[in-house]
Amino acid sequence: MCKYNHVPKVCDYDRDKESVTESIHNYFLDIFGSSTNCIWRVNKIEEDFITFVPKLNNVSFCVDLRLDEEFTEMAILETFFFSFPILKSVRLEAALTTELFNPESKFYQAESICVNQFQHTFPNVLRHFQGRQAIVNCTQWGASEDLIEFVNRWKSGEAFQKLEYLYFKSWDGEILENQILNEIEAKYIDSTKQPPTHSVPKIYDWHRVHAEPNTDPIISHTYVVRATDNHVASILIQERTISFGVWNKTEEEFLRLMD
Repeated sequence: MCKYNHVPKVCDYDRDKESVTESIHNYFLDIFGSSTNCIWRVNKIEEDFITFVPKLNNVSFCVDLRLDEEFTEMAILETFFFSFPILKSVRLEAALTTELFNPESKFYQAESICVNQFQHTFPNVLRHFQGRQAIVNCTQWGASEDLIEFVNRWKSGEAFQKLEYLYFKSWDGEILENQILNEIEAKYIDSTKQPPTHSVPKIYDWHRVHAEPNTDPIISHTYVVRATDNHVASILIQERTISFGVWNKTEEEFLRLMD
């Protein structure tokens, strides 16, 4: 046993991994009961992306990885993702500049993702993401059209049906607020009213220590409406950030929150 962040941790058991892991897991279930959901977190992946994936009940999987500019083994990476069930969370740092993930990759099916990318096109979260929560930090940005397309696809009901929360930040390049709001035909709450605060429980927080349990609050007078069910999403655009929070409420129910 060893300790990490003051938490007991089993280390260096390379032999009989499957049986040892199953024994430890069953021990936890005996103590805490089958209603407990455990997290299997992969922090360090071998160069060939071969890693041990246990077949256990009540376990969610999280993957943390980094791809540098020279990385080319996309087929192997896709196989690596395919070896997991649907992932609870993926944290990815990518310096690649081209879109190489298959649109149906299990990466895009993860419940939540946290991505630091060189250009917003890899991975193309704004086009292919199928999960619930996404945080995207982008070094180079210059395409408001992609954000406009993202919002309009959500509005039409064509994509992002499960989405609860998106936070996008550009480190270099301004997000053109007026252009985006005009193109998405945003609606506005009366300026004399206090808009409601959008915040949902985080699916997984990679920082864990002293982490906030909920997503960052979104307080905005601007919103859009989805055509298929009349549900609302608050949208907050600042100099280099955009926050998008989906409400489980129709427009009528949403506006009633301010009465």
